[in-house]
Amino acid sequence: MRLPRSPLINRDYARLWYGQATSLLGDFAFNTTLVLWIATDLGAGKPWAPEAVSGAMLATGAAVLLTGPLAGVFVDRWNRRATMLRTEVVRGVLVCLLTALFFVPVAALPVWAWLTAIYLVVFALNGAAQFFGPARFATVGAVVHGEDRARAARIGQATSATMSIIGPPLAAPLLFTIGAQWALLFNAATYVVSYIAIRSVRVDEHADDEEVDGRQGNGADGAPARPRGLWNEFADGIRVFVGRRLLVALLLIALITQLSVGALNALNVFFVTENLHVPGSMYGYLGTAVGIGTICGTLCANWVKRRLGIRVTVSAGLLLGGLFIIAYSRQSDLAAGAAMFFLFAVPLGVINTAMTPVLLGAVPKQYLGRMMAVFNPVLRLGSMLSVVVAGWLAGSVLRNFSGTAVGQRFGSVDVIFAVSGVLMIAAAGYAAFALRPQAVAEQDAPAVATPEPPVAAGTR
Repeated sequence: MRLPRSPLINRDYARLWYGQATSLLGDFAFNTTLVLWIATDLGAGKPWAPEAVSGAMLATGAAVLLTGPLAGVFVDRWNRRATMLRTEVVRGVLVCLLTALFFVPVAALPVWAWLTAIYLVVFALNGAAQFFGPARFATVGAVVHGEDRARAARIGQATSATMSIIGPPLAAPLLFTIGAQWALLFNAATYVVSYIAIRSVRVDEHADDEEVDGRQGNGADGAPARPRGLWNEFADGIRVFVGRRLLVALLLIALITQLSVGALNALNVFFVTENLHVPGSMYGYLGTAVGIGTICGTLCANWVKRRLGIRVTVSAGLLLGGLFIIAYSRQSDLAAGAAMFFLFAVPLGVINTAMTPVLLGAVPKQYLGRMMAVFNPVLRLGSMLSVVVAGWLAGSVLRNFSGTAVGQRFGSVDVIFAVSGVLMIAAAGYAAFALRPQAVAEQDAPAVATPEPPVAAGTR
């Protein structure tokens, strides 16, 4: 009699999933709590409040750019399970320290002191996440094999989308009913749960040690050779990455897509008030639409990929995503806008889930950390660049732009969104060229001698 398959694949992946789900819930609640507290308490009625909120986002981006590239080298050197455990301890302690500070009355400290403390903790948390993310990604690859990797990618994407729906609405009642300090302490507690779950994962430590020996090379007496040096190992990872055309193609596809999505993130709140004609408080409904759409796309990703193949799945998904962005830019009421945002998120959920197993199969195990250390900073840089350019265009070059064509009125924000859609359509064309069957087949052959979700890669 054949036993039914576990919905969470196996025991070890289930433990990783428990930790991921709990910690993601805390992260979304934590980030929303800080934004709300800065805007409604520390900066209430102050003209600098938007800039203060943006500072927290810049601290996140700076942590990824400064820490991410070299974090992958250490992840490939260290025991990955131990790396995840240590980063959870570090992050839990950091949040507890910030929580203790929040028991101090707001008026007791100057504004600059509050913002400095928040930015430093946000920077440190996201810096630690650059070690956790690649370590978790590689550990999933070690405990999940074959076709189950596609299931793991689907489950991970659905979990992240679900927590993005639950976490932010949870932050507001915690903040306004029991206080910011208790909302922050909730996040610290989720790190404890994540630590316990990861500690119970059974990874073959002996195999992990052999893998490290293989990375570093063995001496003539069979003893492990000394590490080749941080920069040499980082350069090895870059050579492996650049030498595999499939990886380069996936990175360029994800980067172009991130440039499109970054503009939406930067200007969507203004689109809600100016184009959809509703208060800014209704902005959260669009996030809910994206989360639900991502879950739907994630659940059908494996079915789509099996029938269409990775090339058609990615290129058609990007084409549909670009068309839905353009359609979204023409909406004038919230319901229609949320519907377009939902439809836009569905193909992106499919793409993110479908590409993860391809990434795992295209990289030698000993370079997985460094692969993620290339992807995450490059995508973060693309997102930051898109945010800056979109904000500059909307605030200066196209500030008072208004025009009419074919009976349609155009303003600055919707024009930028339409261009973003065109950019995503261009990414679809590149994907159709770059993901030809022969190019994808190259993932099974090493491109050079050996001596980190892509569209919206996360850190957990």
